[in-house]
Amino acid sequence: MATTRTDPLTLEVVELIGTVVARYHEEYDEAAAAYSLTGAQARVLGLLALDPIPMRKIAQKLKCEPSNVTGIVDRLETRGLVERRPDPADRRVKLAAPTEKGARTAQELRDSLTFAREPLAELSHEDRATLRDLLRRMLGEPGPRHD
Repeated sequence: MATTRTDPLTLEVVELIGTVVARYHEEYDEAAAAYSLTGAQARVLGLLALDPIPMRKIAQKLKCEPSNVTGIVDRLETRGLVERRPDPADRRVKLAAPTEKGARTAQELRDSLTFAREPLAELSHEDRATLRDLLRRMLGEPGPRHD
C-alpha cells in the first residue's frame, strides 16, 4: 500500500517533528534571552561561529531579507560580538565574523541547549546515526556517513 500524506503514521510523524521544532525554538529563545539576545541574534551568532559569512548568505540561510540581517549584525556589532571584515577573496564583499567574545558567547549558548542533547544521549550510537541519516534524507542531503 502506498503511503499518502494523510495516512495516520505520516500525520503522527509530521506532528512529532513539529513538536520537536517548537520545543527546540522555545529553548533556543530562552537560552538567547539569558545572554540578552533575541532568537534571531543568537542564530546569526551561531552561524558565524562556524565560519565568517557574507551578509547575503546569512539572509539566504535564515530565509529573511538582507536588511533584517544588517540590523541584526549591527546590534551584535554594537555589543562587541561580531565584526565586519573584507572578504580576502573579494574585497568588495563584507564578511560578518564573530569576535573572540562572540565566539565564546556562541559556544556557551550552544552548550546550554539541553532539550535534544539529553534525550539523544539515551539513544544508542546506531540509533542516533539512523536518526541523522533519516533526517538528512528528508532534507535531500547526501547519504549516510560511516562513523
